[in-house]
Amino acid sequence: MSGSPNNTPSSPLDILRPGKWSAPLVFASPHSGQDYSQAFIDASRLDPLALRRSEDAFVDEIFAAATAYGAPPLRARFPRVYVDPNREPFELDPAMFKDALPAHVNTTSSRVAAGLGTMARVVTSGEEVYNDKLHFDDAKSAIEATYIPYHEALKGLLEEARQQFGGCLLVDCHSMPSVGGPMDRDPGFRRVDFILGDRYGASCAPELTDLVEQTLQSMNYVVTRNNPYAGGFTTEHYGKPEAGCHTLQIEINRALYMNEMKISRSDGFEKLTEDINRLMEVLATIDPKTLVAT
Repeated sequence: MSGSPNNTPSSPLDILRPGKWSAPLVFASPHSGQDYSQAFIDASRLDPLALRRSEDAFVDEIFAAATAYGAPPLRARFPRVYVDPNREPFELDPAMFKDALPAHVNTTSSRVAAGLGTMARVVTSGEEVYNDKLHFDDAKSAIEATYIPYHEALKGLLEEARQQFGGCLLVDCHSMPSVGGPMDRDPGFRRVDFILGDRYGASCAPELTDLVEQTLQSMNYVVTRNNPYAGGFTTEHYGKPEAGCHTLQIEINRALYMNEMKISRSDGFEKLTEDINRLMEVLATIDPKTLVAT
C-alpha cells in the first residue's frame, strides 16, 4: 500500500558474542535501534529527529563492552517507535487501523491506552506518529520481521546461558528522559540518575538488585527502584527467578550522557560508559550457583 510503514532492515538485530562466555549474564538493548526505513519516515507525520527522541539513544554503545566481561549484548536495530520489543507481540490500538483487529490482539492494556503499544500511536511528547491509519497486515508483517526474531534471539541466549551456568541474569538496558513527559506517570518531575526495575522484587532476586544499586551508589549516582519504571514486557515475561532467570531493567537518565534535543553525545558520555563498564565488571563476578532455580 502507498504510505505503508514497511521495508524493515534486512537484519533486525545484532548479537555480539564474547571470545569466551564466562559470566552468567545477558545484556539486551531493545530501544536503541536507528535503522529507520524511508517508507516508515514517509508514513510518519514527524521529522526524523522527532522520531529519534523516542530512542534510548546510544545505550547499545554504553553496554557494548559486555563482551570484555564475558557476556553477550543483544541489540535491536529497528527503532522502538516503529516496533517496540518491550511489549506483548500484538499490543495494538484499534484507533490506528482501517480494518478490524483479530481477536488475539490485546487492545485494552494500559500501554495501548497511552498510545505506546507494540506499534506506537504517539511519541513520548504525545504527538501522533502516522499521517494515516494502517492496515493490520502491515503491522503483522512489521512485527514478524522485527519483534519475532528479536525475541527468538533473546530466548536462545537465555536458554544457552541456563544450559551453561544453570541460571542467568538478564539486564534489560534502557534510558529515560531527564524530566517526566506528558505521557508519563511523573510529568514535569526531574528524575534521578538510575531507576532499577525488578517488578517490585518479582523478576529478580533482591540481592542482585541490591548489588547493582550499591555499585552505582558507590559511584555517587542517585538510584531508586520501580518508580515510575518497574519493568515492561521483558522483565515480566523473562523474569522468573524460580526458573533460574533473573531479569533487571536499568533506566539511565539521558542528561548524564547526551543532549536530549539534538540526540548527540555529551561530555558525560565517556564517564558514564566507564562507570557502566565498572558495573559490568562487578556483575561478571556473580557466582552462577546463586542464580540456579531452587
